[in-house]
Amino acid sequence: QLYPVNVCYNLGLALQRGYQQLHYVEATAGYRFEARSEHPADSTEVYVLVIGETARAHNFALYGYRRDTNPRLSRQESLVAFSRVTTQSNTTHRSVPMLLTAATATDYNRLYHEKGILAAFREAGFHTVFLSNQRRNHSIIDFLGMQADEWVFLKEQKDAADTDRSDEGLVDALDSVLAQGRTKEFVVLHTYGSHFNYRERYSREWAFFTPDDRAEAVAENRSCLLNAYDNTLRFTDHLLHRIISLLQARGGLSAMLYTSDHGENIFDDDGSLFLHAGQKASRYELHVPLLVWTSDSYNELFPSEVQALQANRERQVESSVSTFHTLLQLGGVHTPVRADSLSLASGSFEERPRSYVNDRNEALPIDVEL
Repeated sequence: QLYPVNVCYNLGLALQRGYQQLHYVEATAGYRFEARSEHPADSTEVYVLVIGETARAHNFALYGYRRDTNPRLSRQESLVAFSRVTTQSNTTHRSVPMLLTAATATDYNRLYHEKGILAAFREAGFHTVFLSNQRRNHSIIDFLGMQADEWVFLKEQKDAADTDRSDEGLVDALDSVLAQGRTKEFVVLHTYGSHFNYRERYSREWAFFTPDDRAEAVAENRSCLLNAYDNTLRFTDHLLHRIISLLQARGGLSAMLYTSDHGENIFDDDGSLFLHAGQKASRYELHVPLLVWTSDSYNELFPSEVQALQANRERQVESSVSTFHTLLQLGGVHTPVRADSLSLASGSFEERPRSYVNDRNEALPIDVEL
């Protein structure tokens, strides 16, 4: 912790991480989950993971926020909203890999030696697709996404000047995937969500809260910034409802899990914090939404999983820990890596002390109140 020793230590750590990332594909080439499907071979199944960006639970009407940011989801049947969820990182480059793998704050470095959830579902006989509204940057996220049968980075398919394409394109791409009519499908959507500049995340027709025209990052503009941010959440509400509608129209067994990589500060208190990724994470950055929807057919065939989702909805949850295992259980993917004690769809789910991973990939306890 002392200068100049910490400079040498951090430099060495950065070099080690760079090497591990550079050789990730090589290091995991022979890794296998030994995964198989526990569900009937002739069942039609679609499971979708939607990774939000910068969406904080504090501004979700589903959790009691005073504004109607969830006009569609608040009326959606078979939707379970988990209320006490924290992420283990306030940065995308750490949080998203934990959502996609079994790595957590307490064993983060396993990330560099294991494959992710797309590979697990693929081994179990699912056709897998990774759809991203972010650009490739040769990161672990890219490598995990490219373990799918198909991957598409939407921002690379258009004019370079159009840098702020709406996440609506992801749902259009999902619609095209589902139209192929494959019997077993697993899809990950990596959104751009509520990332700043908020006004660029939605078209003018979605400007429900106004005025939203001042985007300069100063406390005096908080009212406009908050309006724009809440508009991004209403737009996310629309997208998630549209995804559910596509799955309902498809029929068969299906489920959707949505959670955000981390939250956001919007000049909320005396700390005058804005955006995210600060060295000390705030409760606005750590408290994230986590939603699970299941189809009627799924509810009928797997009532124990659905009952467990309901029973666990108010328990203390870490999205970075439970997302991976919950999806495997929902999808009936058996692997020695799956731990049902970490799955929200399990009656044996166990709460754990909350933690987050720091810049040195070390687990630290979370000491903030939600």
